[in-house]
Amino acid sequence: MQNKMTQPELNKIIEMIHRRAGIVIASHRKDMVYNRLAPRLRELTLDTFSQYIQMLEGSSDNREWQIFINALTTNLTSFFRETYHFPILAEHARQRGAGYSVWCTAASTGEEPYSIAMTLDEVLGQTMIGPRILATDIDTQVLEKARQGTYRLSDINNLTQAQKKSYFLRRNDNDRPDLVKVRPVLQNAVQFQPLNLIAAEWDIPAPFDAIFCRNVMIYFDKSTQSRLLNRFAKLLKPGGLLFVGHSEQFNNMDSPFRLKGRSVYRLAKDRV
Repeated sequence: MQNKMTQPELNKIIEMIHRRAGIVIASHRKDMVYNRLAPRLRELTLDTFSQYIQMLEGSSDNREWQIFINALTTNLTSFFRETYHFPILAEHARQRGAGYSVWCTAASTGEEPYSIAMTLDEVLGQTMIGPRILATDIDTQVLEKARQGTYRLSDINNLTQAQKKSYFLRRNDNDRPDLVKVRPVLQNAVQFQPLNLIAAEWDIPAPFDAIFCRNVMIYFDKSTQSRLLNRFAKLLKPGGLLFVGHSEQFNNMDSPFRLKGRSVYRLAKDRV
């Protein structure tokens, strides 16, 4: 394989990931794109990125598209990340009671949907038959890890002792004593499903009381963000909440949401 990625190749890859997944990658991220895709080219014994691009564009149904998307998707997460959101979620669920449901749109490796599941279990208990959280992601590799629910002990350091005891089991694995697994009470509360947020249709069990779409829309352009906000609004119950990342602000956009708190938006009554 050649050692370089040409500028036209990079430009084409940037265009392809935006078209396929809505993700915006700046042209100065050339090293990141190269480092994430080069191992795949070596595995496929391809000499150039142009050959890889040609292979992808040869068929829109090529399974390599999913591998391409997985490689260029950023997955940074942790349990109770942006922790100030969870008391707001807990109070909202407490007010609404049994039947409360949440869509976690970027499940990644599972820490976020399991954090939501812990919060709702602590507030509502097991008052719902079947999953109360839909957890989706475009990256099928991280979604499979989320389904398995296996983590390192260090991953749950910030949880309380009560949460560790109630929601995690030590793995019976002499070779990996540092691993824990989520208990069935959490796994049964979450339904995992692959989903592309820019797909024309979403096959999901709406409506929801709350939607988590945190640190996702920063990778989309303004027009895509606007479309997503309007689509989310149609899937929320009246007074539903949208949780976004701390760096994502939509106050200046014409959207159906109004700011409620720190990166938390409420569906406006006049836009339902």
